[in-house]
Parts: sequence; structure tokens; C-alpha cells
Amino acid sequence: MAAPIIEVRNLTKVFGTVVAVDNVSFSMEEKDFLVLLGPSGCGKTTVLRMIAGLEIPTAGEIYLKGRLVYSDEKGIFVPAREREVGLVFQSYALWPHMTVSENIAFGLKVKGMKAAAIEEKTAAITAYMQLDGLRNRYPQEMSGGQQQRVALARMLVSQPDIFLMDEPLSNLDAKLRLEMRAEIKNLHIQTGATTVYVTHDQVEGQTMASQVAVINNGILEQLSSPKTIYKRPANLFVADFIGSPAINLIEGATGAIDTEEGTTVSLERDFWKAATLYKNIQSGRDIIAAIRPENIAVVPEEGFNTIPATVKTVLPSGSETVLRVNQGDLTLSVLMTREVELFPGQHINLYLPPEHLLLFDKATGQLLNLPEKTN
Repeated sequence: MAAPIIEVRNLTKVFGTVVAVDNVSFSMEEKDFLVLLGPSGCGKTTVLRMIAGLEIPTAGEIYLKGRLVYSDEKGIFVPAREREVGLVFQSYALWPHMTVSENIAFGLKVKGMKAAAIEEKTAAITAYMQLDGLRNRYPQEMSGGQQQRVALARMLVSQPDIFLMDEPLSNLDAKLRLEMRAEIKNLHIQTGATTVYVTHDQVEGQTMASQVAVINNGILEQLSSPKTIYKRPANLFVADFIGSPAINLIEGATGAIDTEEGTTVSLERDFWKAATLYKNIQSGRDIIAAIRPENIAVVPEEGFNTIPATVKTVLPSGSETVLRVNQGDLTLSVLMTREVELFPGQHINLYLPPEHLLLFDKATGQLLNLPEKTN
């Protein structure tokens, strides 16, 4: 079996008394697209900079293409210029006194490549990135999207096997971010480069990644596919951080309820209860249930797993409508993919599908014994 393209073992970084990265480990196979996702200041950029060789770790090991490039125990530190990785930063980091062609060619000149080869490679990459008409412009004469294309071209021209990208789209407007997101994803498919991509934008992370690493306060909370991260978050932090509108969190206790499938664990709160697909959890355990807004349905009548609620706010948004509803002292979000004729103060019934109710231990925040067959 081939060695991972990137492997990080027990990586730690301490700034003074602050543990920025806390014993993080993961590995990546060839062509993986890993998104390091988390709130600002969580340590994700520090992880990327340590992989790149721009930040010296406090402890741990880093392997790139099977080569040990950092080890605190063995006293190994390979500098950034020798790690053969491509870098794209949030600030683009273009030389303001150089034209597009000169910026792209800079790294090739540093390597000592001949002028004819540099010109050939620069011409090819500017055509590929649709920058032909901008070759003689300076960065300040271009839009943010054009500058980002130059930064990508500068990385691609050296043909690295590993791409490292630190929030490259955060300075762009929403429409351009969407376009560049698609462009970067296509670049990844076409080049096959193993990619580590840092962002705090969970939509960006979910749409681009083959694997997502959710980081919080320097700790790797969960590493899995975007689908698993969204549908089976490992703990309450991941559940609450991923998804817009945010997941609904409902405090309660476990109980037992008889259904057509037999006796199952129920969520019990105040004067109502809802069946789940969980089994064999002791009644009376303090839990927090979670359900995504799009998985709650508004139904015409009371029935199995329904609860009464009152509409608080109706927020239409093109093809979707978000309802904010009250159930006692609990406020829930409901996402509907159609127009609705509802108004504040209206009484409605909500259906909570058992297969979409996730249960977390209230004390630890960890997901409880997950049902195997749920959607």
C-alpha cells in the first residue's frame, strides 16, 4: 500500500501559553481534497502553515509524499522552499511592481529555469487560466477575481503535487466566490493534486471537499466526508457549526415509546414526546436532540411524532422559506422548499421524523449510539 501523500502525526503548536493546535493527526491519499473547517482563530491556518513550512511546530511529525519534513524528536525541519508545495493565500501575495507574466514567472526564475522554457510555461498557464489579455497588467489594475486567478496560475505553473490554499476566496463578493469555487474544484479534478484548503465558510467546505476536518480551539473534532459531517456530526459543536439555517437543538430526557417497529427510545420534553430510531438507552438520561430544519415538516393535523407550535416569523428567500416557530419556550427553525401561506401567530403542527432525530449526551456533547439504518 502506497504511503499517504500528506501525513500529520500528533501535531502541536503553542504560542506562549496558548495551545493553537492540540495533538492533531490525519493523513491524505493522492488526489484527496481536504478542507480544514472551523471558526476564526480555531487553528486551521496554523495547521496549513506548519505543513507548508512557514510555521515551526512545537511537537509532532509531518510527512509529505513519504518524506519526513518535520520531527521535533528527530530534529528535522525541511524549509518551505524545499517542500515542493503550491501555496495560495487570502491576500493573493502578488508583487505589486511586477506584471501578471512576471508574477507568474517569478518562481520559475528562482529555480534557474531557462528563459525560453519560462516563457513557454507562462504562456500556457495564462491561456489556461484565461489571463491572456492581462499579461502586461499590474495587480492594482485588476479586479479581485483576476488577481486570484493570477495567484492560482503562479501556483500551477510549477506543477506541484500538493496544493495548500488559505481562505483564497474570502476577499471576493458572493457571486465571484461561487464562480471561483467551481474553478478551483475543476482545477483539482484536472490536475489531480492533493489539496488542503482552509476556510471558515461551511458552505464552501461542504461543496468542495472530499473530506472535511472540523477544528475547534485547536482540536480536530471530526474528520469525515461532507455527507457524514452533515448527517452524522460526532458532537454538538460539529452539529451546530455545520448547516444554515443552524440545526435545531432540543434539551430533554430519554424515555420509551411503543411504535409499529416495537419499543424505541423517545425524546421527552415538557408535555410531549417524540419517537426516535435509537435502542437500548436508559430512560431518564439527560440528552440534547438535534434535527435539521429541512427535516421538519408542517402537517395539517396532529398525529404520530407531531408537536403543536406557533409561527413567530416567516422569512421567504426565493425558492426557500424559513419559518421560526415557538413550541413553549423552545424556538425551532423549519426550512421549506416552497412558498407558504403562513403568518405570525398562526398555530401549526410539526412532524419530527424519527429517522432524522439525533441524540447527544448532554454532559459530554457526544453523539449517542448511532442507529445504523437511518437516512
